[in-house]
Amino acid sequence: MTDTMRSKALIGCALAALATSAAHAQTPEQFYSGKVVNFVVGVSPGGGYDQYARLLARHYARHVPGQPNVIVRNMPGAGSLTAVLHLNGSAPADGTTVVAFNAGVLNDSMSEGAAARAKFTDYAWIGSITRDFRVCFAWRGTGILTWDDLAKRKETVFGAAGAVSSSANNIAMLRNLLNVNLKTIHGYPGNTEMFLAVERGELDGSCVTWSSLPDHWIKNNNIAVLTRLSPSTQPGVSESVKFVGDLVTTQEQKDILDVLLASGELGRPFITSPKVPADRLQALRAAFDASMGDAAFLADAEKQKLPIDPVGGVEAEKIVTRLYAFSPALMEKAKNTVK
Repeated sequence: MTDTMRSKALIGCALAALATSAAHAQTPEQFYSGKVVNFVVGVSPGGGYDQYARLLARHYARHVPGQPNVIVRNMPGAGSLTAVLHLNGSAPADGTTVVAFNAGVLNDSMSEGAAARAKFTDYAWIGSITRDFRVCFAWRGTGILTWDDLAKRKETVFGAAGAVSSSANNIAMLRNLLNVNLKTIHGYPGNTEMFLAVERGELDGSCVTWSSLPDHWIKNNNIAVLTRLSPSTQPGVSESVKFVGDLVTTQEQKDILDVLLASGELGRPFITSPKVPADRLQALRAAFDASMGDAAFLADAEKQKLPIDPVGGVEAEKIVTRLYAFSPALMEKAKNTVK
C-alpha cells in the first residue's frame, strides 16, 4: 500500500469515527427526526401478530421524539425466527428496526439451550401489547365439538404457522402430554393461510390466540373451542371449556405445562437490537408505554376487537430472565414434549 493510499484509508476511518460519534451525540429527537422506523413482522400479512403490529404502527410515531415515519414490513419464515435473526444480520442496530415475532419461538429457544439460534435475553425488549389467551379449536363441520370428541378420534389434522410457532408447540403438547392423536401440518406462513385451509377442509382446526380468530367464525358459530391454554378466560368462550391444566393428572405434567405456557405472558412482543444506544432504547420504550395509554390507540384496538393487556420493556426483560431460569431437567422434559 502506498503512502497516499494509507493516508486516504486513515482519513476514511477518521471520518467514519466522527460520523459515528456525531450520531451518538444526537438526542433521540434529533436522531429520529426525518427517519423511518421499520416494524418487521415475522409472519405474513393478515394474522393476529400482523394486526397488532399495524395497530401500534399507526399510533407509535406520535410518541417517539422527532416523530419518525413508521412502516410495517413482513418477513415470514421459520415460525417468525427469520425476523428475529434479522436483528443479528443486516438490520441497522441504531434503533430504526423493531421486530414483532411469534412468542412460540421463545419456548424453542429455552429448550435448545446453547444450541438455540437466538437467546432472547440477548435482545432489547420494548414491550408486549398483550398477554396471550390461546385456545384449541375445531371446525364444527368435522363433528369435533368437545374435548372428549377430540380425545376419541383416531386422527385429527391441525395446522401450524411454522415448526417452532406457538401453534406447533401447543399441538405437540396436546399430543405428547394428553395422548391426543393429532397430526400437524406445518409451513403455513401465518394464520391467514392456515384459516383458509381450515375453511377448505384441509385442516380440522388448530391452536391459536383467541383474538386472531376471524370475527365471522365467532359470529356464525363456525368453530368449537375444545380447550383453553390459559387459566383465565375471555368473553365469548364458554365456561364449560376446560383449561388444559385441568386435563393433566400428574405434578410432572403440571410442571411441564408451566414451562410451555410461560411465554404466554409475552403474547405480542416487540424487540430491537441490544446494540441500540441506551437513550434511544429508553425513547422507544417510553413511546410504547405512552401508546398503550393513548385514547386513539385504545379506540382503534377496540374497533378491531384486539385485547390490550400490555407488558412494558423492563418487565418483559424480567419475565424472559425468569423463563430461562427453569431447571435443565425440566427444560429437557419440556423440549421432548413439543417434539
